[in-house]
Amino acid sequence: MLPIAQSELIQIFRNRLVLVTMLVLPAAFSAFYIYLYDLVPALDLGATAAILVFLVVVLGLYSTTVTTLASRRQNLFLKRLRSTAAGDGEIISGLLLPVTVITLVQTAVVLGALTVFAEAPAHPLLLAAAVLSVVAMMVGLGLATAGVTNSPDHAQVTTLPVLVGVLAVSGWVGFTGTGELTLLKRLLPGGSASELVVNAWNGGTAVADSLWLLAPTLAWVVVALVLAARLFRWEPRV
Repeated sequence: MLPIAQSELIQIFRNRLVLVTMLVLPAAFSAFYIYLYDLVPALDLGATAAILVFLVVVLGLYSTTVTTLASRRQNLFLKRLRSTAAGDGEIISGLLLPVTVITLVQTAVVLGALTVFAEAPAHPLLLAAAVLSVVAMMVGLGLATAGVTNSPDHAQVTTLPVLVGVLAVSGWVGFTGTGELTLLKRLLPGGSASELVVNAWNGGTAVADSLWLLAPTLAWVVVALVLAARLFRWEPRV
């Protein structure tokens, strides 16, 4: 797995499109939101944190996962890897390990900057659990989307529904709360995770009372992995 991850890391830094998608866009949007919070102190800090988490993970991890797997399938790299001693799980883990680690580091840096410019989260461990659940969900959705993506160019189209949908839900829940349409907001992908980030940062809710919000996100992880198992292809579609 590690040799595959090392090779993939080199490829990431050679691909300008991936670098822009994974590093530049999330950083730019995050800087904008931190700047906006600095201009409007009344802006809800938990909601801002939720938006930042999803911007980094969706733009950085989800989009790159789909593009990477589609590219490796198109150039038959996935097929060649399957002829080695590495198992399917090792191959996928190796390919996605670099981008996942980079995304986690990015998220930590962005939230750390928000802490410096504003204030620290009330429940850091709960926030960490929320971030990890979002990462797991977006990796699963990335694998599923890669199954219906024929090429890196095609990824610009196939990723749009999930990308726009999850970001819209996170903003909707983050800034409006779950006082209305509670069940709908929590069941949509990203809804309960956004609420969890808000609770973790703002406090006011006991940790034990917020932990159950992990359940809908983990359910989406299962759904995404089931879809990935059915849709993912190791060779280009004929």
